[in-house]
Amino acid sequence: MLTQLVELPGGSFRMGATQFYPEEAPAHTATVAAIAVERHPVTNAQFADFIDATGYLTVAEQPMDPALYPGVPPQDLVPGALVFRPTSGPVDLRDWRQWWDWAPGANWRHPFGPDSEIDGRLDHPVVQVAYPDAAAYARWAGRRLPTEAEWEYAARAGATTTYPWGEDVAPDGRLMANTWQGDFPYRNSGALGWIGTSPVGAFAPNAFGLVDMIGNVWEWTTTEFSAHHRLAGRKGCCTPGAAADPTVNQTLKGGSHLCAPEYCHRYRAAARSPQSQDSATTHIGFRCVADL
Repeated sequence: MLTQLVELPGGSFRMGATQFYPEEAPAHTATVAAIAVERHPVTNAQFADFIDATGYLTVAEQPMDPALYPGVPPQDLVPGALVFRPTSGPVDLRDWRQWWDWAPGANWRHPFGPDSEIDGRLDHPVVQVAYPDAAAYARWAGRRLPTEAEWEYAARAGATTTYPWGEDVAPDGRLMANTWQGDFPYRNSGALGWIGTSPVGAFAPNAFGLVDMIGNVWEWTTTEFSAHHRLAGRKGCCTPGAAADPTVNQTLKGGSHLCAPEYCHRYRAAARSPQSQDSATTHIGFRCVADL
């Protein structure tokens, strides 16, 4: 069953920010047309329906093309994906390789490697989906992936504050999103007890009735990433049937369960992050939109 769509009126809003990371600037007025947005990220159960109906093989389930990865030993060009592994203690936060591990056999069915499963987590967002995988699901569903502007408009839900719910990350001590709770990347007590992804809708919806726009998993958009907002000639990329291109970075939005203030204060609507199209990880998912 596809995710319920929430119809949003078109309008103009203030996009971007200047007080956090340079790639979020310049703050500017953006306008989007009326659109329908899926209420929550695509879940494991929904992605399984897509696989069952189409036989689609995700990027993480395919051997890597040697032509796209020159210099990589042939024995390493096996199906797999990136997996988060907490460290044993404090580490230099400038070196992400200390907590990300390439895991052969990791894919959407086995997010942390061949010995892991999604049983009991069918209502969690699907992860280990690369950009072409998300685009393929959207086409099958008769929908599409959002642009960055559409995504941010939906996440803000009319708010101009730091977070869609206000200026306080946890108003009156209430957690509003699934983000890292503790000291990154080695100690995490979990958001509402959830370490890693949480069931969709475990946290309060925004003013548009959309859940998990902030935290839980990063979400793919069709906007190619640049070091700052392009105010003209904004480029999208969602070519049907296109192979993953490791040289092209798409814009991710929303932050994830791995976002912590000392490392990644990107659990905000204005935040954005680059990710190569071929990347499949334990903290990236997606949701679809439909034109009205």
